[in-house]
Amino acid sequence: MIALSLAEIADITGGRPHDIPDPSVRIGGPVVIDSRQVEPGSLFAAFEGEHVDGHDYAERAVAAGAAAVLAARPVGVPAIVVPDVEKALGVLARTVVERLGTDVVALTGSAGKTSTKDLIAQVLQHHAPTVWTPGSLNNEIGLPLTALKATAETRHLVLEMGARGIGHIAYLTGLTPPRIGLVLNVGTAHIGEFGGREAIAQAKGELVEALPAEADGGVAVLNADDLLVRAMSARTKARTVLFGEAEDADVRATEVRMTPAGQPSFTLHTPTGCSDVTLRLYGEHHVSNALAAAAVAHVLGMSVEEIATALSEAGTLSRWRMEVTERADGVTIVNDAYNANPESMRAALRALAAMGDSARARGGRTWAVLGPMAELGDAALAEHDAVGRLAVRLNVSKLVAVGGREASWLQLGAYNEGSWGEESVLVSDAQAAVDLLRSELRPGDVVLVKASRSIGLERVAQALLDSEGEVAGR
Repeated sequence: MIALSLAEIADITGGRPHDIPDPSVRIGGPVVIDSRQVEPGSLFAAFEGEHVDGHDYAERAVAAGAAAVLAARPVGVPAIVVPDVEKALGVLARTVVERLGTDVVALTGSAGKTSTKDLIAQVLQHHAPTVWTPGSLNNEIGLPLTALKATAETRHLVLEMGARGIGHIAYLTGLTPPRIGLVLNVGTAHIGEFGGREAIAQAKGELVEALPAEADGGVAVLNADDLLVRAMSARTKARTVLFGEAEDADVRATEVRMTPAGQPSFTLHTPTGCSDVTLRLYGEHHVSNALAAAAVAHVLGMSVEEIATALSEAGTLSRWRMEVTERADGVTIVNDAYNANPESMRAALRALAAMGDSARARGGRTWAVLGPMAELGDAALAEHDAVGRLAVRLNVSKLVAVGGREASWLQLGAYNEGSWGEESVLVSDAQAAVDLLRSELRPGDVVLVKASRSIGLERVAQALLDSEGEVAGR
């Protein structure tokens, strides 16, 4: 963050200094909400959570080096007391970003946000200093915390924006107004909360509505292959740049193919030329993510050669997203357990199927260890059934459905598609899945692990990579 005095922060946030002997002291470190992350000169923002109250850690934060605390009440140490810590943090972030004049790139979508954000960040780093959202911290707190990491050297600020309902993205764009807005897709993630894809499209489109007009530099980067996203061009005054495999896309891919290991390769076309790309990521769905990143980089002035080189070098920055690890015994574990929705489930299964071609050549098999997908509402039964059916159509060797009712629907889909006998199995929990796999895996096998984050199925992948093979916390 740019250096601001405690007096300036109090003025920006409308706060009142408490127990601050010298208001001219400047914040020289990051803004944090975890006292364990405090560095000398930090500003510690105290939030009242459901289980933990940050105000109780104010003294610890200052003892660790925090210059002051942003708090809702006096805490006995130097503090700026504000009516609402979350709103104050947002106001502070907007002020800092406006003073820096940093190019803000915001992105949203039903699937692939974090993977695409990581690609954009790595590509833009080739161009100029870039700050981006860590992991999936894409809400009202994570977004301003990310923005406040920007410094005077930062040229690009890449912010992932999530939505739980209508109005959420509009609120986030008010915290850090973007110049470039990217919409990836409109799928069925959280459809149970929104009520339908049209409502999801309405929410995601708030991003392009917030962009400045074309004359003021606003650019909407839209997926040409998703009709609901493409239609958002009518909702913005910004210039529209299309990406995808459609022939009229400004940034598109041709000659898409897969390497034997399941990594996509394609020819990248931009208005300035074309260049070949081979991704280090796994799964054909990453072609669309890479095109989105390429479109943003093109808008920001990178050449097609620079973009292609950066994409080909980019890896996975965020954990549990198609993390591929080969054990010493030749078993490959694909940990994609951070989250799941119908679109990302299908993409992961197709990636597993592509990797299976190489596995079968070595005498191996493909395993899909799948758990429930959350927040699907009335569509839950049909969507789980469809995923089970797809596993059979893709010739996955064995489906392991983990959990209760929703998992039984996964197995039911496989059964209805003609998978009987031992080709699919329902197990009660993560440890049962680990016990089954440990007893049956053999060299050359590839194991995909995926479910909604709330299920915690990443423990299966971790246990399979651990010599003990025991689920933590059992």
